[in-house]
Amino acid sequence: MKSAYLIARNQESFSFIYQETIDSFAGARFFDPEHDVPSFEDVGLLYLPGGYPEKHLEALVNNEACRKAIRDYAEGGGRIIAECGGMMYLCQSIVTDDGAYAMCGVLPYRITARERDRKLSLGYRRFVLDGKEYRGHEFHYTQFLGEVPPSVTQVYNAKGEAVNTPVFRYKNVLASYTHLYFEV
Repeated sequence: MKSAYLIARNQESFSFIYQETIDSFAGARFFDPEHDVPSFEDVGLLYLPGGYPEKHLEALVNNEACRKAIRDYAEGGGRIIAECGGMMYLCQSIVTDDGAYAMCGVLPYRITARERDRKLSLGYRRFVLDGKEYRGHEFHYTQFLGEVPPSVTQVYNAKGEAVNTPVFRYKNVLASYTHLYFEV
């Protein structure tokens, strides 16, 4: 039975995670996507928290074995929750003023971190998916390159107004710019 939790953690690339979330993932193992290649033996859930992957693109690109292992895990039906930077890491690429950097390729989207495209997205978020309510917050400057992709559910701000923050589901992957506050 797969029950272990695996959490990506790095001082900047994947650093935003609530302590309550870590506490709820009792016995979780950690790995650094910039340097490690994770083993998914006995892993029931991979958690990719937010952070600033756009500031460490060369290290993430250079660890091709990690990106491939995560892509294979997702394609094989592995469960993944990816928030903000974690969602960006699952996309096709992140584009900066210096060029495009290949990411995991699980989600068919490109993210722009170019200076001219930077726009603050900030606020509390709420959405319902499969009868369960999720709450969290959104804070980022990066954006989707081109049109915002369609969402599997409507996301709302603290005032109950609809916002254009997509939530993605692909196989057993749940991904969004929203940093979730939840207990497992």
